[in-house]
Amino acid sequence: MAEPVQAAAEPPAPSPDEPFVIKRILPINGPIRYGEWHWDEDGVPDGPLVITVDLDARVLSVFRGGYEIGATAVLLGSQDKPTPTGVFPITEKDIDHVSNIYTGAPMPYMQRLTNDGVSLHGSKVEKGFASHGCVGMPDPFAAKLFQMTKLGDKVYITRGKQIGMGDSLVEG
Repeated sequence: MAEPVQAAAEPPAPSPDEPFVIKRILPINGPIRYGEWHWDEDGVPDGPLVITVDLDARVLSVFRGGYEIGATAVLLGSQDKPTPTGVFPITEKDIDHVSNIYTGAPMPYMQRLTNDGVSLHGSKVEKGFASHGCVGMPDPFAAKLFQMTKLGDKVYITRGKQIGMGDSLVEG
């Protein structure tokens, strides 16, 4: 008598507390200039989304399943209102948000990180500009990122931590 055939079990999804290992970095020639962005998700498998921001490099990177799929130069907080470091879950999303703190400033593709208003959002990214602590990025990049994220996705904001192939990113 033949045994019943069972479908192969799906591998368990990684726990949010497991280390996040970098498997690919986008091949970008030279430093990313203000207003410049790169996006390539061709052939990248599904997986958890992780966003990193390096304040010293002024670069935001997007990883899916450990593969970098996006990178852009960003606008950061001023010396008076610096962008905080740490690990922040996305707690709110609003595609056409207008600031109720800073005189109606447009914040397209807003993704809130802190209760005091620090967010990821679309912005004009030019040398010499600064925010009140937010991470601003070119609108087309912000739109792509907004479409991919969900509430609870984590944003790691560091000051100068270089992350390379095979490195892991863990909460600390």
